[in-house]
Amino acid sequence: MTQADATGFRAFFGEIPTAVAVATTADPESRPLGFTCNAFSAVSPEPPLLPVCAGNASRTLPALLLRGAFAVRLLAEDGERVAGVFAGRGPDTFQGLPWRPARTVPGVPVLEEGVPAHTECTLARSVEVADHTLLVGRTESLRVHPRRPALHQRGSFRAWPHAAEEGVRA
Repeated sequence: MTQADATGFRAFFGEIPTAVAVATTADPESRPLGFTCNAFSAVSPEPPLLPVCAGNASRTLPALLLRGAFAVRLLAEDGERVAGVFAGRGPDTFQGLPWRPARTVPGVPVLEEGVPAHTECTLARSVEVADHTLLVGRTESLRVHPRRPALHQRGSFRAWPHAAEEGVRA
């Protein structure tokens, strides 16, 4: 039995295959910001709510709380480079990545490359929990693209097996 410390906790959750997403927003000067997250799931279909967890040390978190809106892009099987860029603390994570303004939540950047699904959200609630903040977003719009999503487990990326690729659903 392993002790329930940070190392053991990470090892436990590293066994669980998860989707990988990037949450994005913009600061007050409209500079795009974002972070990689794998603590991403559904809360409720009515109203459509989803949770995202952000580290309290994230430079994106204060901007997201201030703007009150964000986008979440599920990464495709070839999205490991993008995940790594947004997991880092570099000064310009959007350098060289195509993005566009969100259509339903003003001022939020939306990544356009290698995405099987995306959603635009307004912030419904935030709760600080230990070294992270749980952000609950109300889904304002969403789109599913014909791409295979990434699977992350034990530190590696691969495609979800048997992922549907029958066309765009909206």
